[in-house]
Amino acid sequence: MTFLNHGSFGACPTRVLEEQSRLRARLEANPVRFLHRELPALAEAARATLGDFVDANPDDLAFLNNATTGVNTVLRSLRFAPGDELLTTDHEYNASRNALDFVAQQWGVKVVVARIPWPTPSAQSVVDAVLAQVTPNTRLLLIDHVTSQTALVMPLASIVRHLRNRGVETLVDGAHAPGQVPVSLRELGVAYYAGNCHKWLCAPKGAAFLYVRRDLQAGIRPLVISHGYNSRREDLSRFRLDFDWTGTDDPTAVLCIPSALQTVGGLVPGGWPEVMARNHALAASARTLLHQKLGGAPRCPENLMGSMATVALPPGFPTEPSALGLDPLHGRLMDEHQIEVQITPWPRAPQRHVRISAQLYNTHAEYQRLAEALVALLR
Repeated sequence: MTFLNHGSFGACPTRVLEEQSRLRARLEANPVRFLHRELPALAEAARATLGDFVDANPDDLAFLNNATTGVNTVLRSLRFAPGDELLTTDHEYNASRNALDFVAQQWGVKVVVARIPWPTPSAQSVVDAVLAQVTPNTRLLLIDHVTSQTALVMPLASIVRHLRNRGVETLVDGAHAPGQVPVSLRELGVAYYAGNCHKWLCAPKGAAFLYVRRDLQAGIRPLVISHGYNSRREDLSRFRLDFDWTGTDDPTAVLCIPSALQTVGGLVPGGWPEVMARNHALAASARTLLHQKLGGAPRCPENLMGSMATVALPPGFPTEPSALGLDPLHGRLMDEHQIEVQITPWPRAPQRHVRISAQLYNTHAEYQRLAEALVALLR
């Protein structure tokens, strides 16, 4: 199989999965010992390693199962009043947008959508589009760091800085960012950031984190209230007490984050900076190849790309969804050519994009295979 969809759910190296199996066996050998006595130190070590990677104080990080949970955690902790406005963009991930709409309906507030210039946005045009929708009633911006539908890397630092100057905080859905683009939470100064570790960091599924800036932690509670709520411990912050234990779960995915960082970063001489640079270069060259075969021009400048890219598909491909609602082109690429790749209706059906991902296990020949398959299906 040709796997060109790392962006959806990642892919975990065998070495990391073996580490998870060892941890699970250790857990099941004596669950009480592991969860009560050994887990705190193991989680502390994993949190410290992750903090180094995303440049954040480990005490400001909470482990979760996925970034969508992090977005929901923040949105459902905040309080709003009639007349407030919640800002997002028209490139926002559907699950996060649903959470925003749900909370807005609960509080009776308005969702305002900034329309990002597309195609061929520039960093400044994205910033301008967001700022143009900010009003005295804007309370929060929800924005992807790297968009799912279009693989656009948002100029986040500039957006966050401008909004803070106007008294507006930002909640970032960073599902695709860690491991695909550099992340420095200290430099960003962002209020809230939810990121996945099971995508581009290649940790096992169910490894994610939520960062909350220290001055805002008192207002954020986990979706599940558990033992930490009435704990009298004084060695941990209220944020840590609430989030460190929310009930019995399998913690081995997040405990494997250090193994994933070491394993993938150790595959090339330059470590993680080289991993990201190689993947970016491969995604850019693959995008060029697809445009040569299918026509059209790049919709996004290369400086706003990470390790994914989207290419607009010309008309002529099958458009009727399957009985399960799946895209027919996605199904035929898999069934007839053994190619796994994301097909996204964008900006709306029947218009579609193919979204390619580039990870160290991919080769240029695989994108050539995709291009040939698309040409054959178009005919």
